[in-house]
Amino acid sequence: MSEIILTVEQIESKLERMAYQILEANSKYKEIVLAGISQNGYAVAKRISDYLKKISTKNVLLCEVMVDKKNPLHPVTTSLSEKEYTDKSVTIVDDVLYSGTTLIYAVRHFLNVPLQQCNTAVLVDRNHKKYPIKADFKGVSLSTSMNENVSVMVTKDGFTAVLE
Repeated sequence: MSEIILTVEQIESKLERMAYQILEANSKYKEIVLAGISQNGYAVAKRISDYLKKISTKNVLLCEVMVDKKNPLHPVTTSLSEKEYTDKSVTIVDDVLYSGTTLIYAVRHFLNVPLQQCNTAVLVDRNHKKYPIKADFKGVSLSTSMNENVSVMVTKDGFTAVLE
């Protein structure tokens, strides 16, 4: 049985707040790179990018990060070349932070080039990390049991977060 934990309206409010936080953390940089982890993380990054473009004149680059979640040791690839994010401020975005595996491998990929700074943003932080990684920007933190699952549903009408 699924329980809605965040409605479309609540998520939009959280994403807008996160955009303001990301903008504030990047006030001294000309450009912001939002690197969304493939599929849902990328959709969240795209929505944050839309808010950033409304509230700022900074150039926002959107990048899709492909991490093999079943085999995270496989090479991570991005839709931008390394040259396009070298010496820039990068915020890596995902929908749900659970164990931290996906996020830490994505961060590791970006550490192969010099960056001005690297931050992380997640819509839902599950508080069950097995790696020492945290979300610098988060929509909501949830303390759930290990056997519960949080999913973010992406539709043309927006996002919904459910607890299963």
